[in-house]
Amino acid sequence: MTDYTPNFTPEDSIEETRRKKLEEFKRTFDPDAIRGEYDEPAAPADYTAAAEPAAEASVPAYDPDGSYIPGPEAVEPYPAADDLSYASEPAAYDSYAGEAAPDAAYAPASPREPLPVDFDHPGTYASYSTDDTPLTRRRRNDEINSFSNSDAKKRIERDSKKALKQQKKEEKRIEKSKAKRNRRIFKLVWLTMVVIVAIIIAQYIIVGVNDMLAITRSEDVHTVNISIPANPTIDKIADILYSNGVIGRPNFFKMYTKLTSSEKGFRQGEFKLDTNKDYEAIVNTLQSNSSRTDIVKVQLTEGMSVWEIATLLHEQGVTTDIYAFLDMCNSDIFDEDYTFLQGLPTEPVQYHEVDGHQLADAYKLEGYLFPDTYEFYLGEDPELTIDKLLSNYENKIVLHKEKYFGNSKKSSLAEEAEKSGYSVHDILTIASIIQAEAASREDMYYISSILHNRLEYGPAYGVSKLNCDCTLYYPWREQTDIPESLRSSYTSRYDTNTFEGLPPGPICNPGEEAIKAALHPYESDYLFFCHDTPENGSTPYYATTLEEHNYYLSVIGK
Repeated sequence: MTDYTPNFTPEDSIEETRRKKLEEFKRTFDPDAIRGEYDEPAAPADYTAAAEPAAEASVPAYDPDGSYIPGPEAVEPYPAADDLSYASEPAAYDSYAGEAAPDAAYAPASPREPLPVDFDHPGTYASYSTDDTPLTRRRRNDEINSFSNSDAKKRIERDSKKALKQQKKEEKRIEKSKAKRNRRIFKLVWLTMVVIVAIIIAQYIIVGVNDMLAITRSEDVHTVNISIPANPTIDKIADILYSNGVIGRPNFFKMYTKLTSSEKGFRQGEFKLDTNKDYEAIVNTLQSNSSRTDIVKVQLTEGMSVWEIATLLHEQGVTTDIYAFLDMCNSDIFDEDYTFLQGLPTEPVQYHEVDGHQLADAYKLEGYLFPDTYEFYLGEDPELTIDKLLSNYENKIVLHKEKYFGNSKKSSLAEEAEKSGYSVHDILTIASIIQAEAASREDMYYISSILHNRLEYGPAYGVSKLNCDCTLYYPWREQTDIPESLRSSYTSRYDTNTFEGLPPGPICNPGEEAIKAALHPYESDYLFFCHDTPENGSTPYYATTLEEHNYYLSVIGK
């Protein structure tokens, strides 16, 4: 017998093969080809025509998609695939390829119904038939098993894996291409931003440097006066300079001062500036007094006390806080710069509360604020003001040397004081009393003689005190100068009518001539002196005895 096996080979993949076979089957579907051209077997002897249904009733119907539709006759249910039995089939088959119809011995006895097609599984047929003959089952199984060839399965699996691998490779290539494109876009955006930022920074730096070097301000040059307030901030200074046309970039100016550590040190006052100055020149000008225009000239006369100097400077606008000036005159902040202040006798300072302020009854720097004509700046720092006075004292008394009093060798007044047997501080104290009492230059030397005589041998003549009225109310000059709350009960520790010897320190700031007189008095035996009224020219009277002194007092009406 000839074996009927379809010659079918799947392609590409299982899915692709199924799809192609399904389309091909739909396109070439022919029921007769499925039924086969076989001879009808002879009817049995007892077969009657009435027992067979009409021919048209047995013709099967099909849907447009090729599905089988049973006729009206009774059709047995399709047997399940597991119920199919091949026990009656022959053990071997002949080849079907290239031969005519199958062996007649296996031809169906009557026309067979076409095999229903399973379109969900191309290449197979449904597992039921109205004529379940061995030949029909063999054909059906041959079609089903045509896909079960082991080589074809392996090839399909291999092709499937290859297709899957190719698909993953393609997806990876696409992802890599996308990532590469995204990186290019990111680099382009990043580069664009860097270029834009670089242009902005470069423009800012170029414009700022031009302003720092005054390149853009060199055309319209003029001089402006600016006012810097007390304790200015760098923001305030930058705003003032910008509003006056001195700078063009306030933020760049502030950055410059920060980088050069020059944010602090700007002075208060009125300054004259040219608009073509660079940043360095502007900072140097504002941190020095060389270009200030708010200069006031003040003359500190000989014999002024610390209190009187503070009052005058406050009136002239040099010192804005008189009490800050007074407190600094009792501080030690100048000792390091001026050695003559080191080792001064320290007397306990007494303080009196007046109008909410603590006023001292003595000042450490009294006698060392050298009287002279000075140039101060309005609102000047008290420390700078006092430093000017101390520096002038150092130059005139400590450092300056000449041949004093006919000496053959040059020396300073401070050195002469050390040779006198008195300390410099005591000489200044004597000089301060001379300065306060004397009516003229010559009078200074006579009064100096009287003071020295009293200090040296006065007690032997019943004169143990200096009895100088100028010391009664120190640190104030007159009783009326004492604050009213203290006036009635105030007693000065410097009062030479009460205390013997020299007072604790100078009562005022003497001039150079008074210091010379204290160092080199006239030779005399006077122990007393008095002066006529200013209306009468302040004529001095000197006496050796108390009786003579009282007589002169009666003459001038005292």
